[in-house]
Amino acid sequence: MAAELVTFGRHAVTTLRQFRKQHELLRENPPDAMDPYRTQLERTAEALEHDLEAVAGVVTEWMHVRPGRWIRMFRRRTLLAEIEEHRNGGGKTALVSDYPATKKLDALGLTSFFDVVVASGEANGPRRLKPDPEGYLLAAKALSVDPSRCLVIGDREDADGAAARAASMSFRLIG
Repeated sequence: MAAELVTFGRHAVTTLRQFRKQHELLRENPPDAMDPYRTQLERTAEALEHDLEAVAGVVTEWMHVRPGRWIRMFRRRTLLAEIEEHRNGGGKTALVSDYPATKKLDALGLTSFFDVVVASGEANGPRRLKPDPEGYLLAAKALSVDPSRCLVIGDREDADGAAARAASMSFRLIG
């Protein structure tokens, strides 16, 4: 994917860097907007003085479409086996993401692994980014599971871990 970005997407690098910067800024200072993903796109376009649709096109292509070709090779097989074992034992699962997640789940062939998907930029997504616990609480509610019985598995202590604790959920950091 990195080689593809360097070869075919040099023009996209500045947009993607600014998009990620805006994400972190929105974490620190959440907007009152209904859709933080849309706000992130708008702020990126404004910062770069680019057309919103052009920014959205670059982000969609390089963060949601192209990675689909590659991400299956990088699945966390041990973690997926644990999730499958949990589900086979009657457990419920949710995926909570600060980015649209459905296309990536489809590319990974993992749509059936999750009972609920709560993702920013998708229908019924949270209005706040992590470390706000809203996404996790929405998932627990949709699963009809008390938050204290939930385990959040995430790769960022400052976002996933903080949100889990704020929601009274257990947290497991993965690298």
